[in-house]
Amino acid sequence: MLRHALFRGKYLLHIFQQNGYKLNEFSAWLVRHWNRVLLPVPHLALILLTLVANHYLEPMLTTSAISVVLFVFTAFWFGSVAGYSKTQVKKPLVFTPRMIRLTIVLALLGVWIPMFGTAYSFYSGTLFPDMYALIIAWVFANLVLPYLLILAAVLVYPVEMLIQHHFKRKARKKIASLPDLKVIAITGSYGKTSTKFLLDTVLKERFRVCTTPGSYNTPMGICKVINNDLQPGDQILILEMGARYTGNIDELCRIARPDIALVTNVGVAHLESFGSVEAIAHTKGALIRHLPPGGIALLNGDDVHVRSMAGRDDITVIHAGISRENNRIHATDITYDENGCSFTLNVMPGRTSVGEGENDTLAQGGSERITMALLGQHSVQNALLGAAAGMVMGLRLPTIKIALQKAKPVEHRLELKKQNGVLVIDDAFNSNPIGAKNAVSVLSAFKTGRKFVVTPGMIELGALQEEENRQFGRHMASHAPDHVYLVGRNQTRPVYDGLREGGYPEEGITVVGSLFEANDLLRQRLEDGDVVLYENDLPDSYSEG
Repeated sequence: MLRHALFRGKYLLHIFQQNGYKLNEFSAWLVRHWNRVLLPVPHLALILLTLVANHYLEPMLTTSAISVVLFVFTAFWFGSVAGYSKTQVKKPLVFTPRMIRLTIVLALLGVWIPMFGTAYSFYSGTLFPDMYALIIAWVFANLVLPYLLILAAVLVYPVEMLIQHHFKRKARKKIASLPDLKVIAITGSYGKTSTKFLLDTVLKERFRVCTTPGSYNTPMGICKVINNDLQPGDQILILEMGARYTGNIDELCRIARPDIALVTNVGVAHLESFGSVEAIAHTKGALIRHLPPGGIALLNGDDVHVRSMAGRDDITVIHAGISRENNRIHATDITYDENGCSFTLNVMPGRTSVGEGENDTLAQGGSERITMALLGQHSVQNALLGAAAGMVMGLRLPTIKIALQKAKPVEHRLELKKQNGVLVIDDAFNSNPIGAKNAVSVLSAFKTGRKFVVTPGMIELGALQEEENRQFGRHMASHAPDHVYLVGRNQTRPVYDGLREGGYPEEGITVVGSLFEANDLLRQRLEDGDVVLYENDLPDSYSEG
């Protein structure tokens, strides 16, 4: 029972970490899996069996016989930990300092119940313990582990807040000590990380730049970079600012107030936690509201929600996007193939309050033909915003062209890989409706080989989730890949329905329980020249395998 409790506890800690240590999200996960985690049948059945044995079998059977019966059922129900010990996980549990603190408190809370039950079982004064009290105490302690984890998280919360407050104060103090440092902050529903690395590539042509790695876009992630990586000689700090709840951007801007704010788009990502697209737009717009007078806002003019954020007359606002109609910086003659994209970057001339010198690229205008080893239309959009940031920092168009042509795909974001003669389009990071459809369109642009899609659909879209997944299925059907692997029967039901509604043949769809199962099936049929799109990869907490 102790072994089973340890594996069950580790499994719950893993899920809690994957839900970002958020009690509301962890609680929602518990509710979704109530029959397997909150009220698992083996726990309840063994408690019931023990009570029946104590009250009804005791007069009829010997203690030894009852012990054998209870042992057999206990070994059968709790001997295996397969449900809590998966050999294949996408993102393993990491015992960070925060996780270690939480684990210690959970262990201290959990140990009292079996200890009390064990002590009580010996209270009769005989040489042998009361097996009924022993079994019920240990099973009950195992059963209530999810509730104890919630209690442990509540108890350590004040400590975590004190630690976070310390790191935030340290980060603010460090930025204040660098008065010449320019802070560029990027937010949006998607495309933040890709735009950030494009901007990093552009600005490093002239400046010393410190950029948050990967998807470091939380308060502690940003503080870690500022406190540990930012150096006195750095001229620019590029920060990605993420938001899942109202007020997240305000919190991040209080750590590092931006001089230049860049907003990529407003979409339905995290609609489940925000409640409405308007709430998402308001939260993202906080980045513009935190700009100091004289600050610069770089906005995607193709997005109506982003365009409406330009509501201040004491800052410079520059729109960059695909269309000419709403953007000062725009793209024309866009072409795509399996090697990337090409487009003409156009800058409409005109004066701004930025860089009024004679070499002001924005004032002079101009155009350059650019080729990048990046896939998809959204890569062009991201490049335009990166170019806009380079121009407001004084870079010329030829310099920006050279930088953009050096750009490399960001890991798991339409990243093209070659594996044993097969092309893999890795778009596994945090899929969204627009990005998912773009990825399928990119797949269809490949002219050789068969085309396969592996996807679990999309999550965190609130009330729109089912419809967006159904539309995604219809979009796939219209581009007719050779085979679609749907990961998770319950999760992907709307995608399946959309595929069938779009006329996609049923024999072209395979539903599997996990990504690992999909890969096993794929390996049996892939040939040289085939192309596989991995569209989204949900955390282990969503696995149905």
